[in-house]
Amino acid sequence: MSTNRRGGLIVISAPSGAGKTTLVRKALNSRNDLAFSISYTTRRSRAREKDGVDYCFVTENEFQDMISRDEFLEYAQVFDHWYGTSRNSVEALRTRGKTVLLEIDWQGAAQIRQREPSAVSVFILPPSRAELERRLRGRGTDTKENIGRRLRDALTDMSQWPKFDYVLINKDIGTALTQFKSILDGQGDAHRVASPTVRRKAEQILTDNA
Repeated sequence: MSTNRRGGLIVISAPSGAGKTTLVRKALNSRNDLAFSISYTTRRSRAREKDGVDYCFVTENEFQDMISRDEFLEYAQVFDHWYGTSRNSVEALRTRGKTVLLEIDWQGAAQIRQREPSAVSVFILPPSRAELERRLRGRGTDTKENIGRRLRDALTDMSQWPKFDYVLINKDIGTALTQFKSILDGQGDAHRVASPTVRRKAEQILTDNA
């Protein structure tokens, strides 16, 4: 009889440029009780991205076939491309006792909350709208038009933070990582959405035009 404890499920969402990918990778590198669920996507791979490591790249037809077979725990269309989380992959990792990190958008997070009520959800905010724009422009991977579109969509994404269990403001990645680990260890009450301090800071970021 297996003595493995069934692993948990942590959902991490953020607007593009808030630093969620960096945060997730650093968390994975610092702990062996975590595992990353590799998303399926129909978008083309970017420079240095590897199939089966960063994403599982599939065609639109392949993705739609997976939807019809109910193979996704969640899926959503983002920036004209589809993204989805394999149900079987997540279940296999959790059965091995791993806490699985899902790096997905707020639409996917809403699906997870409905299907997996025990999942813990974390929303990452940038310290300001100006800093978010600086980060997006600093990537050098998008056209001016795409950056403008991402900024507009980011404001919509950022407005979803009240629907999550926790909110982290990623001003410094080292501090954000420490705070994220406290949530993983069940000691993250200071970052709960219900906290008046958290709510005040989050609302200020959304209303600040600086």
